Parts: sequence; structure tokens; C-alpha cells
Amino acid sequence: MLSQIAEQNVKPAISIKAENVDVPGGQLIVATIPEGINKPYKDSKGIVWVKNGANKRRVMDNAEIAEMMSDSGTFRQDEALIPEATVADLDMNAVKTYLTKRFEASYKSKELTYEQIRDATADELVGMAASGMTVERLFKNFGLIRPNGGITYAAMLLFGKHPWRWLPTATVKCVSFIGNSLGGTEFRDKMDDMDADGGILVQYEAMMSFLKRNLRNVQVEPGFNTLGQLEIPIGALSEICSNALLHRSYSWEAPIRLFVFDNRVEIHSPGALPGGLQVEDVLTGTSLPRNKTLFTHGAYLLPYSGVGSGFLRVRELDDKVEVVNDTKKKEVIVTFWRDSVSDSVRITEQSNGVTKKSNQEQQKVTKKSNQENKLPGKIKDIVNFCTVSRTAQEIMEHIGITNQSKNRKRYITALVEQGLLKLTIPDNPKDRNQKYVKA
Repeated sequence: MLSQIAEQNVKPAISIKAENVDVPGGQLIVATIPEGINKPYKDSKGIVWVKNGANKRRVMDNAEIAEMMSDSGTFRQDEALIPEATVADLDMNAVKTYLTKRFEASYKSKELTYEQIRDATADELVGMAASGMTVERLFKNFGLIRPNGGITYAAMLLFGKHPWRWLPTATVKCVSFIGNSLGGTEFRDKMDDMDADGGILVQYEAMMSFLKRNLRNVQVEPGFNTLGQLEIPIGALSEICSNALLHRSYSWEAPIRLFVFDNRVEIHSPGALPGGLQVEDVLTGTSLPRNKTLFTHGAYLLPYSGVGSGFLRVRELDDKVEVVNDTKKKEVIVTFWRDSVSDSVRITEQSNGVTKKSNQEQQKVTKKSNQENKLPGKIKDIVNFCTVSRTAQEIMEHIGITNQSKNRKRYITALVEQGLLKLTIPDNPKDRNQKYVKA
């Protein structure tokens, strides 16, 4: 009877093992059902059910079903196809960054110079590592591009020019609140969606830039001229930002959220821990990648080792870090605690001059952010594009105009003079390796 129920009322059918066990006064039938590999299983009417406390509930959300399929290995969101996207929608500068790191050993063995690598096209770089190979063919071999030329989620997230166009929720939201409440209505700083319109490297750089400008630098060594360090270890923040971008669930229609409060920093990553992992597992080094393709190739773009040691390093750098696996809200929340308010008040009382300067600097940041929101479309596009340092040629190509002196003066030099862009080699503006980055 149990076998018939398992076969006729569960789709796909499941197998069970039944045995009789002698107990005082009679026997028990023990039915053992091994964990299946074809999740989610449905009833005879095609309905998926999950336990909800002592009861059960019907699953209606496609994203939740996709998460079940991902956990069982029957579906990977990062391998899904993006309709209508083509190779032309990929940023070849991001591809070059990836190739330079991926084939670093090969380029060194061939004694290629920095200039040769810098001046080569993406296809030429691939050919230097593997004769006759092109970017498209290489990415097809890696599973980033489908055999018919279709672009996958992973390819768009890694190398997309404007992923926001295709994946509007696969981005990051950053807000710095005045106070300690998520419901607060006063903000020190907000990051515009377009500031993170790029692949995961652009999003990572945007997150780190936001954190650096909204956290304090503290002096950790004696001496007037010693450099300060960020109040939360930069290595710990970097690890969690990388982790969120590579391991978040892209099935859930929600962005990564980064909040800076007066007493803490919170990073919210969509999707509960995969495969039944618990917080204790990840804190002790267990690694179970949700997005295997993104995870495999993202390590060549982000400062990420991918061997399960990330949270171990974070805890060594900051023993106050907290991790919550919220299965109801379907998100993982990492919290870094800042210095107490009383410490901040004490420092303020000791140095009103420093506090006044800090307030003035914060007002400048807010004013600058407001100015950027009012920029004309093309200028704003250039500033957003330069979240990662870019050459003049790259900027001109991005906005579709020729790399002539009058265009550089209008679209680059003018932005440098306005304080919207800055030079990576300020002491030598005409250096052949000069690049420009968002100020």
C-alpha cells in the first residue's frame, strides 16, 4: 500500500524502504524515504507542498520553486538564458580584465609586456593563450555562452555592459542612514542605481567605494603621521561584498542591500543559505556554491579565494561580526558593529575641530551626490562608467564618439576640472598609462 501511494500520488515517483520492527506488544512498520534528487516533488495534481510548522502550505512562487530545483542540482539560475542578449552586450574591457588574470601564467611564460597586453583586443588576448581561439568560442567552452550564441545570466553578471537593462533586480542598493533604524527618513548618502550598472566587478567597486566614504578612519598606531585604517577591517568588508555578489540567489527578485547605520553596517544578500546549510556550517568553513558558473569565473574578477575560508578570515579580522540566515524573509544578513555612540561622543568632545571638518566633508559628499543626480545623460553615463578606472579611448568608445582632442577636452578634461573624475596618475597628466576614475 505504501509503495502504491509513493508511486501513484507523488510525481516524480519516489521509492521507499519498509520493514517490520518488533516492539513490546506487537510490531511497527518503519518506512524510510531517502532524500530525493528531483526536487521539487508534486502531488498527483501537480501541486508542491512544504512544511509550515505543524501544518503545510502550497508553494505558489516560481522563485521558491527555482530555489528548490537549484538545491537539488536540477536547475542553476546563473546558467539560465537571457532572451535577446548577444555578445555585443558584453563589455570587452571587463573581459580583458578577466582574461589577464585567468591566463596570467601563460602570458608570463611568453614574456608578454604590460603594453602588449594592454593594447591587445580581447580576441587577441585569447589567441595569445590558445592559438586560434576567440572570446566567443572560449566562453562557449566554459558554458558562459550557449552553443547558439545565447548569453547566460553568469556571462551578463560577469561581463555585461548594462546588466540592469536585462536583470533590473540583480544589482545593489546602498543607503547610509542618520540613526539606527531601517525606517529612518534621514540619509547621509544614497547610491543611485546607475552607479552600479555593470558586471559584478563594477558592483563590487561601487559597494566598497560607498563603504569607504561612509565609515570613519581611525588611527591604530601611535605617531602623528601614521595612516589611519577603516573602523571596520577592509578585508572583512571586501570578503562579505564578494560573497554576496557570487553566492546570492538570482532567483529572488530582490537586490543586494547595504545599509550603514550609526552603530552598525548590514549587508543583506537575497536567498537563504542553500542546501540546508546552517550559519554554523559557513562560519566553520563549509562551502556549497549556489551559482557554480558565476562562482568559478568570478574569482578572476573579485578578491575571492572560493575555498570556504572567507567567513573564517572575516571572523579573524572582526570577532564581533554576526550572521543571520533568515529563512522567512529569504535572505542572509551579515552585521558589522561599529564603535559605540559613547565612544564617538567622547572623541567629539576631545576634538570639536575634527568633528566640524567631518561634518563639512559629509555635506560636500551629500552636495556632490545631489549634483551627480542632476547631470545630463551622457555626462552621468561617463561618470558611472568610470566607477572602475578607464582610459580615454575606453571612455570615447563607450559614448560612441571619436578619440580626438576636442572630444577629450569636452568630455574628460571638463569632468576632471569639475571634480567628477580624477586622474589615476595625477603627477603626470599626459602619462601614456593615464586613466580616469570617478572622484
